[in-house]
Amino acid sequence: MRRSNPYLVEELRSFDLRGRGVHDLLVDMADTAFQGRALGEAYGVLLDMLGEEGNLIFMGLAGSLATAGMWKVVKWFVEERFVDVLVSTGANISEDLLEAMGFKYYKGSPNVSDEELLKHKVDRFYDVFADELEYREMEGLIKEFIKSLPKGRAYSTAEFLHLFGKHLDELGIDCIVSAAYRAGVPVFSPALVDSGYGIAAILALSEGHHVVLDMVKDFNQIIQVASGPRNLSAIYVGGGVPKDYVNLVTVAQTLLAEARGIEDYYKPLKYVIQITTDAPQWGGLSGATLEEAVSWGKVHPRASKRVVYCDATIALPIIAQALYERGVKRVDPPDLTWVFEEVA
Repeated sequence: MRRSNPYLVEELRSFDLRGRGVHDLLVDMADTAFQGRALGEAYGVLLDMLGEEGNLIFMGLAGSLATAGMWKVVKWFVEERFVDVLVSTGANISEDLLEAMGFKYYKGSPNVSDEELLKHKVDRFYDVFADELEYREMEGLIKEFIKSLPKGRAYSTAEFLHLFGKHLDELGIDCIVSAAYRAGVPVFSPALVDSGYGIAAILALSEGHHVVLDMVKDFNQIIQVASGPRNLSAIYVGGGVPKDYVNLVTVAQTLLAEARGIEDYYKPLKYVIQITTDAPQWGGLSGATLEEAVSWGKVHPRASKRVVYCDATIALPIIAQALYERGVKRVDPPDLTWVFEEVA
């Protein structure tokens, strides 16, 4: 006779082999354990996130996933408006350009002589190789765009990347920022110069063209973007600066409300998933749990949330393929084109 126990309620289901698509694979994995369950449950959170009305979805994109072949997945998320605001490292939105320009990344190996690679002008990203001379051409493309901008004007990174996306679209270069331009999705990059953009800006400066990125304006814009919609949600791929930038947007809502005399106002994330390989015990933001974020007012105490401890090159394409296969559509994406009115 089965005894009553408040802990023994929801059954685990052993995974069986049968004909199924990726959507059903993830749904069934949610009834297993460990990171398989985490991946399946994160997919479920994402489906709920996409089906919520009045919901603004951030994507925080860390690392250098473009060189790992993931940039077209991100571009598809933008084009489908599964993302309303992209917050990215400079690497992800510059290194996709190399392939979009017609160049290639190559399968490499970490077990090589990097001194020899230097001699042959080959850059290594763990097990990926790139031609340094082609990389410089990508930086040169950014430099020439910077030189085309009017002197003495300050831009937020969203404005700068919107104009760059327009420029690339006119050149027929199909990449993340040109897709964002077409979709009306703001792309913020709070550490933009920590990438090929920084090198390009210095090269342009050496030729007498100085671009000014106003980071206070940048932060104010993304805070204003978050102030309108009823709910906020986030998809974090990795952690780092992109994750914290989005998190601080929620904190700012509370502090600005207090400045207006409104006490204990919170606008935390309602739905949030994170794919990361970082662990929480080292104290860094990249590995900080979503539960920890509740203490800051960044994530709602009863949020629908899940962390997947997995390489993003595994988890992200599986989730994207399931969405694609299922034909999932976004409900009620907000219009954020007002962000670009000043530079339109």
